[in-house]
Amino acid sequence: MAFADMTFGTGGATGPGSTTSGGRYDADRLLAGYKSARAQEALFDLRDGPGIGYDEFVDHDGSIRPAWSELADTVAERGRAGLDRLRSVVHGLIDNDGISYTEVEPTKDGAHALEPRPWRLDALPIVLSAADWQVLEDGLVQRSRLLDAVLVDLYGPRSLLTEGLLPPELVFAHPGYVRAANGIEGPGHHQLFMHACDVSRWADGTFRVNADWTQAPSGAGYALADRRVVAHSIPDLYERIAPRPTTPFAQALRLALIDAAPDVAQDPVVVVLTPGIYSETAFDQAYLATLLGFPLVESADLVVRDGKLWMRSLGTLKRVDVVLRRVDAEYTDPLDLRADSRLGVAGLVEAQRRGTVTVVNTLGSGILESPGLLRFLPELAERLLGEAPLLRTAPVYWGGIAAERSHLLANLSSLLVKSTVGGKTFVGPNLSSQQRSRLAACVEKMPWQWVGQELPQFSSAPTDHAGALSSAGVGMRLFTVAQRSGYAPMIGGVGYVLAHGTAAYTLNTVAAKDIWVRPTERARTETVTLPSVSPPVKTAAGTWGVSSPRVLSDLFWIGRYGERAENMARLLIVARDRFHVYRHQQDTEESECVPVLMAALGRITGTDTGAEGDQAEMIAVAPSTLWSLTVDPDRPGSLVQAVEGLALAARAVRDQMSNDTWMVLAAVERALALHPDPPDSLAEADASLAWAQAQTLSGMLTLSGVAGESMVRDVGWTMMDIGKRIERALWLTRLLHATLTTVRSPAAEQTIIESTLVALESSVSYRRRTVGTVSVAAMAELMLFDPTNPRSLLYQLERLRSHLKDLPGSSGSSRPERLVDEINTLLRRSHPGELEMVSDEGLRAELAELLDTVHVELRDLAEVITTTQLALPGGMQPLWGPDERRVMPA
Repeated sequence: MAFADMTFGTGGATGPGSTTSGGRYDADRLLAGYKSARAQEALFDLRDGPGIGYDEFVDHDGSIRPAWSELADTVAERGRAGLDRLRSVVHGLIDNDGISYTEVEPTKDGAHALEPRPWRLDALPIVLSAADWQVLEDGLVQRSRLLDAVLVDLYGPRSLLTEGLLPPELVFAHPGYVRAANGIEGPGHHQLFMHACDVSRWADGTFRVNADWTQAPSGAGYALADRRVVAHSIPDLYERIAPRPTTPFAQALRLALIDAAPDVAQDPVVVVLTPGIYSETAFDQAYLATLLGFPLVESADLVVRDGKLWMRSLGTLKRVDVVLRRVDAEYTDPLDLRADSRLGVAGLVEAQRRGTVTVVNTLGSGILESPGLLRFLPELAERLLGEAPLLRTAPVYWGGIAAERSHLLANLSSLLVKSTVGGKTFVGPNLSSQQRSRLAACVEKMPWQWVGQELPQFSSAPTDHAGALSSAGVGMRLFTVAQRSGYAPMIGGVGYVLAHGTAAYTLNTVAAKDIWVRPTERARTETVTLPSVSPPVKTAAGTWGVSSPRVLSDLFWIGRYGERAENMARLLIVARDRFHVYRHQQDTEESECVPVLMAALGRITGTDTGAEGDQAEMIAVAPSTLWSLTVDPDRPGSLVQAVEGLALAARAVRDQMSNDTWMVLAAVERALALHPDPPDSLAEADASLAWAQAQTLSGMLTLSGVAGESMVRDVGWTMMDIGKRIERALWLTRLLHATLTTVRSPAAEQTIIESTLVALESSVSYRRRTVGTVSVAAMAELMLFDPTNPRSLLYQLERLRSHLKDLPGSSGSSRPERLVDEINTLLRRSHPGELEMVSDEGLRAELAELLDTVHVELRDLAEVITTTQLALPGGMQPLWGPDERRVMPA
């Protein structure tokens, strides 16, 4: 579990000086101060407290701290069983909302793959008193002001360097310093737009800062999502405590982004620039973009043209005024910065320099994350603000000062040793004697490149994330955003449970926590409401009308994968059902439908389904084949592979999708999460397959309904439906070819036609129309030529013609439109009766030829759409305008 700048993992035993032992509270000491009988029963397991540091929950005399009294009551009332249910509710809401993080997983070939994992969230929040929060808020806002002043100076007059208050090597050698950003000034009153700060409470009860995040701070989206999950999981406790809401921060952030636009922008367009779906915090970025009401874009969606930044849309470009970047600065522009970057936009630095676009956080703000800077912040606060820091950091010793270098070398085993040039951080207690010797040699060789920092301390709080109520070390990530009058904090933030052992010293964490700030007495009279999915903010004009080729491509494939999964589920259900009906009736003509359906699955997926052998061989391999085609993610064309493709495309455009999408997808993914190898028991395997296939079909139908009833009929929805119609037509032609083109006995033909109709969701319509008559001609009439049947080929073509006409830039004679007209012409020249005719070889040759031709034309149509409407423009484009020659900065 990871933020881009925070690692979630596991640790070992607790290190010295921390309270991350994962131990349990001393029940006798606890109950001496809390006499409720229900509390005694529920909290009896809280034994063997860490006894080190500050306990957020229990005071030194054993009494529960006032801020936590309601939570203690809730734990007591629920008991163990209630906490188990609460944990289950939290996990369910996380699945339903699709809250995830991306984890690096090693692959068989030694490489690394990024896999989405469910977010780990502790159901029990961190509760802060109003007094504690006031201390944190004052100190956090002051720290943001201080860092902003440092940033302004480092990329402006550099008086801190010329006056000797800050060693230049700590600035220029750090990777966060961006030389290309010198002299760039964004509009507004602050250069540091957004600031995140990791804070913990030390043994003396004071709060201290463990890290600042100013590059592209992550976690605000998770904080807002965590609040919604926890509040809806324990609404009774939420109403009793009435914590101050976090949603005003989203509104403040949105207004600040609009306010950051260049002065010439009349109706600012704001975008959120993401590295993409495989970013560790892809959910955090997409969720925040959705709450803000701004489009989530990748580098392929943007282009610099004529010295300005534009967002690509179908057939046009939309001017972009503000970029909230979640891409590290060095990757944002391959022209001025890192040349091998595929995450940035060529010319973005120059566009920002010209003042045509604002990028926040501003390029170069990562210098404020330098560990060497921490050593000098107290002096800088006095110099720049005339104030002493309200939030201190752990003592820092810089190797560039002789006395501090001596202390650093003498205490390597008890310090965090950090590189000031972006290198690895060493945890002193983890180092062997040989490692300490090597590190000491490095410090002595290049002393200015190293700082030592006292080990952080953490307070303890109750946690239930591991399945048992216990005590664990906790920390907090807090956020501010720049306003005209100063900095506005998020009231709360992301709390986290630290890993056991020395891993906690590098903020390695195992679960997130919501942070509840108790209201002041005056605010208690306000009405408390559960947080909704999105705060009521107004969307900027024109923003949602823009869809880049990348976004439209993902929506196109959502339509295709969704339809593919639905059709595959239907066919698998029919094949499994017919297998069980006829596996003991192999001597009947009707049993021939089983190898035909298995052959159809093989033709559609392009894999071997065993249907080319004799009847006995088919029966022997059918159960394992059906299992593999359902749940094996490595088998081409499998049901789970289609669902994975759908989920991947949906997550890439999360900001475009309805929130109900994730609840449905999560249920389908859980149903298909079966082992690739089937169980030995045929009955057990069949029951599992029946459940997985039915759940998938139900989920795909639900998603189709969500798309039909919840999505705006814009160009994105149109492209998604185009994908759906093409896939349905492709599936129809493949299935009919596999089942109808070979002539068989009347009994077998009837069973095959009936099975095919069920797989195509048209059996009821067929029976009503034909009154029991079964024929290929009637089948062709319904499935190929009926414009009123939503499952027919002609119906798909009519929808495609209408959608293509609605796309921007449609001429009526574009290549996709001509292909649809050609397929229509083929159908008009055909007649159902003629398609039933049988050749001397026992084949329905005309039907086979028509289906083959239409299938090829449909594949061409999909290819043309992909390479035209969904392709990025090629060729060289002028970055700076037709009459301007770029002048490189001095």
